[in-house]
Amino acid sequence: MTEIADSYTAAEFDQLFEDEDGRVERKTGTGLKPIQESMVAFSNAAGGVIFVGVEDDGTVVGRNLTPGVEDRVHQAVRDGRGIGRYKIKEVVVGGVGVVAIEVERRHDGFAQTSSGRVLVRRGSSNTPLFDAELLRFINERSLHTYEGTYSGVHLEAVDSEILAEVASAFGWENHDLSERLSERGLADRSGDLTIAGALLLSDASARPGFSKMTIDVRRHPGDDELTYDRRVEISGPLHHQVQDATTLIMNEVGSDFVVSGLYRHELPRVPEVVIREAIANAVCHRSYETRTTAIVVNLHPDRVVITSPGGLPEPVTVANIREAQAARNPAIIDALRRLRLAEDAGRGIDVMQDEMLHALLDPPEFEDLGHAVRVVLPTRGSVTAEERAWITELELRGDLRSSDRLVVVHAAREEAITNASVRELLGIRDYEARLILERLTQAGILERHGLRGGTHYTIVKDLRPKGAVPLTMDDIRDLLVEEATHSPLTNARVREIAGLSRIQSLEILNELVEEGRLARTGAKRGTKYHAV
Repeated sequence: MTEIADSYTAAEFDQLFEDEDGRVERKTGTGLKPIQESMVAFSNAAGGVIFVGVEDDGTVVGRNLTPGVEDRVHQAVRDGRGIGRYKIKEVVVGGVGVVAIEVERRHDGFAQTSSGRVLVRRGSSNTPLFDAELLRFINERSLHTYEGTYSGVHLEAVDSEILAEVASAFGWENHDLSERLSERGLADRSGDLTIAGALLLSDASARPGFSKMTIDVRRHPGDDELTYDRRVEISGPLHHQVQDATTLIMNEVGSDFVVSGLYRHELPRVPEVVIREAIANAVCHRSYETRTTAIVVNLHPDRVVITSPGGLPEPVTVANIREAQAARNPAIIDALRRLRLAEDAGRGIDVMQDEMLHALLDPPEFEDLGHAVRVVLPTRGSVTAEERAWITELELRGDLRSSDRLVVVHAAREEAITNASVRELLGIRDYEARLILERLTQAGILERHGLRGGTHYTIVKDLRPKGAVPLTMDDIRDLLVEEATHSPLTNARVREIAGLSRIQSLEILNELVEEGRLARTGAKRGTKYHAV
């Protein structure tokens, strides 16, 4: 298949894509059913490209890639089953825009339309398969999920408390658990657990051969991936791994602690829901066939990096990761959703991106390495902790949407903002920028000046930030001593109050003991610090 360029002359396009065939389809519109049928047929054959905005005889009538067109293509994929990876782009042919939908061959399994039909591309036709031909095709292409294979672990080896947790999440009664587990793909009726069942219901010690199906957390003092000063391997049932890893990472990443006006703000450097969802996604979608590789979490001073074995499942790509959906391990995903540790289908990536935006942090970055998927969560963005605290305080006047928050911060930094600067900042269209500016003006946050082309906006004078002040270490020390007069402190409580890491908390507590301002009692996890 010829790689689709960004533009062609009319003659070049006619020569390269002279006729409809096994790899080329022409359409004038984006009806869901025709687009879906062609994508299914190409997925079940050798792949191909659909040109939208081209007549059957090759006449280019044009079709621009609008958000509506893109949404319809994504909807066609979501309504279908198992469609291969795809890309959508606008191509200019002889000065006229057309939409190219490139579809890759499905390598694992097969694709179906929303009505259940299996189509393959033969010549210029999308041909349905029936009877013996359909059966042969399905047998050749059917996918047996690895999570559904036998694990070597029997239900009798499962800890009763863990089994009770999972049973409660599904709403099962205590009797007939083997049958219920079988229905969910976690065991067979004799009580032999599948891979998914063993991972959810047993500890690493009870599942020989699966020792690396764990989460390996490493803390790095700098950028060097090979140098770390702390390493923790988190094992146990998968839902415990998600919970324990989330808690550990939040403790290590810490918070910014800022005083602004009359308010004291604790601002997590990454929202907890983002950390939890990133870990849950790694656990749900990793390739468990790779038995000797753990999920690795690298904690750097400015970012959290989560690497999960196995590439993105078809049809998901980095480009369509927010729109496309796929489930490599559906039984595991189902269980984690029931345990309220993962979002509903298609919501996980949305939550991560939206929460980072709302917290005024840089967006998460996704990379498909082929053998693994890497997610990078920045802990520092272009918006300072002081600005985040000011915005949090400003929200007491009323709700601010995520896009509003960023506009307000930039309005406070600059003497004035315009419709054009908002469009550039958010990457949106003219009318969308106009709506944001009108909404903020009506809310009494922005003031409008000038007319027509000279229109600009400034922050209402009384609302300008007064200069939020981060707490110094002396401020934090005084605050901790004050808190200790009310109740004894622990390392965990200090992290909660001051947003410090575990090591920082321990250092400051030791200093306060040496200075005689606090007294230490107990040992190890029972250690407490009392006011003197």
